Amino acid sequence: MKKFVSIVGCLLLGTGGLHAQKDISHNFEISKNLEIFNDIYKQLDLFYVDSLSADTVIGWAIDGMLRQVDPFTEYYPENDMGELREMTTGKYAGVGSIIRYYKKEDRVMMVEPWEDSPAAEAGIKAGDIILDIDGVDVKGKNVTEVSKMLRGDAGTSFEIRIKRSGETAPLTFKITRRNISVPPVPYYGKLNDEVGYIYFDRFTENCSRDVRRAIIELKEQGARSLILDMRGNPGGLLSEAVEIVNLFVPKGQKVVYTKGKLASVNAEYHTTKEPLDATIPLVVLVNGGTASSAEIVSGALQDMDRAVIMGSRTYGKGLVQIPREVPYHGSLKVTTSRYYIPSGRCIQAYDYRHLNADGSVGTVPDSLTHEFSTAAGRPVRDGGGIKPDVVTPEDSLPTLVYDIVASDVTLEYVCKYASEHPTIAPAGEFSLSDEDYADFVKMVEESGFKYKRRTEDVMNLLKQTARFEGCFEGAEAEFEALQKKMSGDTAADMMRFKEDIKPFIENDIVSRYYYRRGALLQQAGHDNDVKAATELLANPAEYAKLLKPQK
Repeated sequence: MKKFVSIVGCLLLGTGGLHAQKDISHNFEISKNLEIFNDIYKQLDLFYVDSLSADTVIGWAIDGMLRQVDPFTEYYPENDMGELREMTTGKYAGVGSIIRYYKKEDRVMMVEPWEDSPAAEAGIKAGDIILDIDGVDVKGKNVTEVSKMLRGDAGTSFEIRIKRSGETAPLTFKITRRNISVPPVPYYGKLNDEVGYIYFDRFTENCSRDVRRAIIELKEQGARSLILDMRGNPGGLLSEAVEIVNLFVPKGQKVVYTKGKLASVNAEYHTTKEPLDATIPLVVLVNGGTASSAEIVSGALQDMDRAVIMGSRTYGKGLVQIPREVPYHGSLKVTTSRYYIPSGRCIQAYDYRHLNADGSVGTVPDSLTHEFSTAAGRPVRDGGGIKPDVVTPEDSLPTLVYDIVASDVTLEYVCKYASEHPTIAPAGEFSLSDEDYADFVKMVEESGFKYKRRTEDVMNLLKQTARFEGCFEGAEAEFEALQKKMSGDTAADMMRFKEDIKPFIENDIVSRYYYRRGALLQQAGHDNDVKAATELLANPAEYAKLLKPQK
């Protein structure tokens, strides 16, 4: 026995020695490389032909170091701390408007003043082109530069001079900045007599209160089922994700747990309150822009068989970040752990530690994912985000639609339309007439707008390849005839894709009169996923079937 104990003791001592040796080696490598970095910078500062900016050079070095981990680990120096606070709270001090660069004027335009914002209250309208701010001409300045000029301490004022469509002379307004809170639930309402709809687009402080209020009001209005739209929701506070899940599931349920390198970051999060409604039929809409805390909510509700998840596969962010203070009032938002939802799966899709040969980030292939089970026994998988229970086809729009919607000419048309129409039909009922759309097509033609079909690029590549391989000769006429057919006729194509283009223009016009809530209501009427969710909720048997294991 003594001999056995001695052998075990020696083995343990040897193992401990190996760990200690590894730690010493690791610490030495850190010290060595920090000393090298410090010395190289000192020598550059002393001997380099030009003077160096420490903030710039070391800032680049920090950025390069952080690129070796993951895109969610970020350094915020003191002058960028407002960005971090805005991300977590949804609040900032400014005027409350989305702005966009307008190429034709080489200036920035106010494209969406928010309802009840300082900009809207001062008289600013969507489409106003900024000429100067407190006498400083902003011609040539980009969106970031102008945004910094519009923001400032709450209570401070400034004068802004703008150019407005339909006005012969510039207009001047005085705007007083105040704290702006970006609403996490910009719209909710009933789609029909029984289905309530909640558009939820960010996880900020106390966002669960807004979702809770929306549910209560919708139920009071007679809603018997709900659609929670989290498409494009990038996530945010993990604690708020737990609160959102708690609205629909009983007290004491484990929603998510985290695991990291340090024991101090390992934690479990349970529901702590009685649910608002544990039985109301619920469909959650998701897509590739649904990430982080939004994936915790959709994944937990799926694992608990509490909601039908509908849409397309989510982003796949299974990592958790916490802010750490750094010297001189900065902060490092650093990934400290992975999170796991109730079934035990981690839905992280990207492997940032093992890049592809071209430097791109690799994803976990489906063949290497593992199967888990929901509470009812339905199979679900880890890696690759949340796969919906009902997968709907993603919108596939022609190149023309994307190019025309993003163009300045569409912006100009919307401004012109708004200046010529003091009022329009209510949101959800508004529609461009055929005559209005014909005017838009004419305006696009007269603007000289051009778009290039992707098929033209493919055809040119095919012709180059044919020449290279020596088979172009003799087929040149066929190539030219095919390329002629492939070349775009803007006006004809705009009429062909009229039903794809119109909803985008209508949404932009509606937002001028009814702000974002109106645009979201207008959009819901044309949304295929919303229609599919509404139809599913109208079929209780099919809804219940989706939440049970398939035999």
